[in-house]
Amino acid sequence: MTIGIEIAYLIASVLFIIGIKYLGKTKDARRGNVISAVGMVIAIAATLFTLEVLTLLEIGIAILVGSAIGLYYAQKVAMTKIPEMVALFNGFGGLASFAVALSDYYFKRDTDLALLDAINLTSIIVSVLIGAVTFTGSMVAFLKLDGKVSGQPITFKGQHLLNLLLLIVFFAASVLVFLDPSQGYYILILVVISLVLGILTVIPIGGADMPVVISLLNSYSGMAACATGFILSNNVLIVAGSLVGASGIILTQIMCKAMNRSLVNVLLGGFGQTVAAGGADGPAVVVKEIGVEETAMLFDSASSVIVVPGYGMAVAQAQHVIRELMEQCEKRNINFRFAIHPVAGRMPGHMNVLLAEANISYDKLIEMDDINEDFSNTDLVFVVGANDVVNPAARTNPQSPIFGMPILNADKARTVIVSKRSMGKGYAGVENELFGYPNCLMLFGDAKQTITKVVSEMKDMA
Repeated sequence: MTIGIEIAYLIASVLFIIGIKYLGKTKDARRGNVISAVGMVIAIAATLFTLEVLTLLEIGIAILVGSAIGLYYAQKVAMTKIPEMVALFNGFGGLASFAVALSDYYFKRDTDLALLDAINLTSIIVSVLIGAVTFTGSMVAFLKLDGKVSGQPITFKGQHLLNLLLLIVFFAASVLVFLDPSQGYYILILVVISLVLGILTVIPIGGADMPVVISLLNSYSGMAACATGFILSNNVLIVAGSLVGASGIILTQIMCKAMNRSLVNVLLGGFGQTVAAGGADGPAVVVKEIGVEETAMLFDSASSVIVVPGYGMAVAQAQHVIRELMEQCEKRNINFRFAIHPVAGRMPGHMNVLLAEANISYDKLIEMDDINEDFSNTDLVFVVGANDVVNPAARTNPQSPIFGMPILNADKARTVIVSKRSMGKGYAGVENELFGYPNCLMLFGDAKQTITKVVSEMKDMA
């Protein structure tokens, strides 16, 4: 039986690796999810044969309840709320890990203290720390993304010193756990400190850095699961946790590079802390407004179009009408593509998911590094709800908090039309120099409504 279970775990681990490999390309991502899900089913089924505490009936009820909740929210949650859901998933992953660590600790303490050896105690402490930090940190990220807590950095004097002191107390309490594993209140001290650290770690991070935070917390949840695998001596959990942790760290590094930020810089505070340095008191931006009819005429006369999507597109749910706009342009033999910035939206791949939902072909979605050179030869760039990722201040203004951040070169196109509700700033809280450029025109209003009117005008021209 043990050999059969280990073989099942090996098969599941291989499927996880293959699934992650397929996730590297947008067109294969759905297949990767299915393969990984099959691996998880195999891992769960194999684990059911090793049950010692719970019965199959109890496990079955838990699976049914969890599946019902997951199915309900999968149907109910809007695409604009996916970043918040990802934050919750990360948090619940962390909660599960440190809950398992706690239950394992108390079970072994009350049955046989000899089971709490150095390796087991180390795994429990690591799982408690990472799991609890992931849980409360993810909850704060969720509240920030959902608008229930300000997206601006929340800081106070002595914040970093407090974090350091809490870490020192945590390590001291960890030593006490090793010296006397029978005292359960030591482990509770570790839990409380870890929960507080999770909150203090995320509250000083600004909204513009949320994509990085989501990715990092995802990595944390994987590392917590890996530590839990050592506690339970479960090989597949160790492998799965390691895969999630490693891939999350790699993605976090990619996101930081895309924002020209170091991970330490992100964790110590977001863009919002330095907004004042961005030249907010500089000359007012003078914009040129364009109407629906003129916009339709520009699209009709263009030979090449690049759309730059952003979070505003998600809020307006404009992805479907943008597909209609694309269809009208392609009927006119216009080269129509989408430029995807790595940190556009509120989580990695946010724009890809939204556009895929509108059945827009994957080959139309071009990453920043592959399309940036094409902007200078493009007739029309249509910016829909994006802001910071097309702000030329990242190249031209050393005083701007986003200076050095790689951006899409939308300003180099012959004409730029920006669809926005108002002149509001992006998540970084800085003015967008692009709006005042001579080749930039502002199409104000709800993106879905205005683009629908543009499409209607183009149909009348046909």
